[in-house]
Amino acid sequence: MPPASRRPVPHVLRDGFRVLRVAVRAEPRVFTISVAASAVYAAMTVTTAQVLGWVTQDVVLPAFRSGHTTAGALAGAAAAVTGVALLKALGVAGRRFYAGVMQYRLQARYRRAVTRQYLRLPLAWHHRHPTGQLLSNANADVEAVWAPIAPLPMAVGVVFMLLISAVSIMLTDLAVAGVGFLIFPAVALLNVAYQRRLAPVATRAQRLRAEVSEVAHESFEGGLVVKTLGREWAETERFEERALALRDANVAVGRIRGLFDPILEALPNLGVLAVLLIGSLRLEAGAMTAGDLVHVAYLFTLLAWPIRALGWVLAEVPRSVVGWERVRGVLDASGSLPFGDAALGEDKAAALEVRDVRFAYQDSESTGDGTGGNAGGGARTVLRDVSFTATPGRTVAVVGPTGSGKSTLTSLLVRLVDPADGSVLLDGVDLRDVRRGGVAATAALVPQQTFLFDDTVRGNVTMGLDVPDERVWEALRLAQADGFVAGLADGLDTRVGERGATLSGGQRQRLALARALVRRPRLLVLDDATSSVDPQVEARILHSLREAQSAGEGGGATVVVVAYRKATIALADEVVLLERGRVTGRGTHAELLRSSEGYRELVNAYERAEAEQETVQDRDGDAAEDESAGGIAGGEEAVA
Repeated sequence: MPPASRRPVPHVLRDGFRVLRVAVRAEPRVFTISVAASAVYAAMTVTTAQVLGWVTQDVVLPAFRSGHTTAGALAGAAAAVTGVALLKALGVAGRRFYAGVMQYRLQARYRRAVTRQYLRLPLAWHHRHPTGQLLSNANADVEAVWAPIAPLPMAVGVVFMLLISAVSIMLTDLAVAGVGFLIFPAVALLNVAYQRRLAPVATRAQRLRAEVSEVAHESFEGGLVVKTLGREWAETERFEERALALRDANVAVGRIRGLFDPILEALPNLGVLAVLLIGSLRLEAGAMTAGDLVHVAYLFTLLAWPIRALGWVLAEVPRSVVGWERVRGVLDASGSLPFGDAALGEDKAAALEVRDVRFAYQDSESTGDGTGGNAGGGARTVLRDVSFTATPGRTVAVVGPTGSGKSTLTSLLVRLVDPADGSVLLDGVDLRDVRRGGVAATAALVPQQTFLFDDTVRGNVTMGLDVPDERVWEALRLAQADGFVAGLADGLDTRVGERGATLSGGQRQRLALARALVRRPRLLVLDDATSSVDPQVEARILHSLREAQSAGEGGGATVVVVAYRKATIALADEVVLLERGRVTGRGTHAELLRSSEGYRELVNAYERAEAEQETVQDRDGDAAEDESAGGIAGGEEAVA
């Protein structure tokens, strides 16, 4: 389907009416009520013209001719005008209220649908779509889709009003009707020209809204990088460029509307002047009465506003079509993870088997099915024929150089993505056959990059899980986080700030580990989850996990840990060496040190790097102590 900015106007209108048809089918009852209220307003508008014509002909003119009138005539005229006005007001209130209900219901429904789709789609799909674009899809694009809904019942009522008015005017005087109706083809031609000019500009403005959102989100997410590198000016310029482009696009939309809106408003008024001119001549010729002329002229005066309502709907159609395409692009995205009916055990540590797994990341959105597992053209394979097992209750360390596929492997173990070939099994069951929620209830992943919500410690650990505080403290103790949490001002009720800003990196990682442990997983996957923790603390964490396994607390857990430190690796029962996406070695730490030169060089390189870092830290600390001691000595000499 070609972009809206390149489509002919009839195609834009056709697609826009399709979107409106979707809205009507989604909310038929509310739409019917709002249109009925609009029809009441339309009917009362026409009735107002008839009432004013009757009052003019039978009450006002006789009073001027005779010099007096009766109380009954005045009361009847007032009652007629008041009654029609009340019904008209009820029509306006009902039309606006239910149109708003319809619009906001549709926005809420499609925001929820887009969000559910985000949660359903695998991570591989999200990797190919900027977060700012996804925010724009769920917010600005959904709003744009249903922007025409607010004036839609009014526009439908306008059609009803035009039909009633046309019949009423033609029954009054055909000659005047023929002159007045010339405005309708003029308005139609003007709207076609309006759409032709507005459609591409409105489409570009909608696209730029998404781009501004993307740039803003990236700047906020990368705030630390921007600040530390002193790139505030660059980000400001980048945002300014998109914001100014959006400004110019909105100004262009405003210019077009500013050009056409006055003409749209003036045409019905010109029609009124033509009707008055021809009507005056017909009145002098005795072909119509003064009441008839007031009736017809008033109808044409009232039609100016409803005709503009049609223009409002048509003006929102291009934005609506663009927003609909962007929203449908999300809702129609493929690549969901299907679920089976199999259940996993609940009482003991899980048995893990990785069997001939191959996985590839898609390089473009046009290739693959969205799962990230298709290793066809345009894909970058990161895992090839990976196989290993983890006996229940044992700890397996995955070791490998950067880019060897370790983090991708952890995503496969908890089924964030599916492999292109091969399978991952828990307790002998392929994860693709497990029922919805089964893997999340059995396996837990603690990633290297920790995310904490702007919530309390308790809220970040439980994440909605209904568990007593004793179990929370147990998880904190296993994660070696109970000490610093107990020292916080409000303990478990302490708010940690956005992304855990009030905590150190190691503290955040320990809370993330406690978040996984509080669920008592049968498979615990740690993707370098203690990299920001001191080696001594990391050792205590791993020892506490091993003790919990031995004691069978919560049924115990099988642990797969991506590790770099030799002390951490040595605690594992088995080590899997991953190089260039392949398993090149398996065995204990001691066995691999003897048999694999690549493994020996890798872990020794990690150890040397850590030793050098500790040496630099110790040197800096000694220098600080010497400087402090020198200052004290100097102070003592000065006192002496």
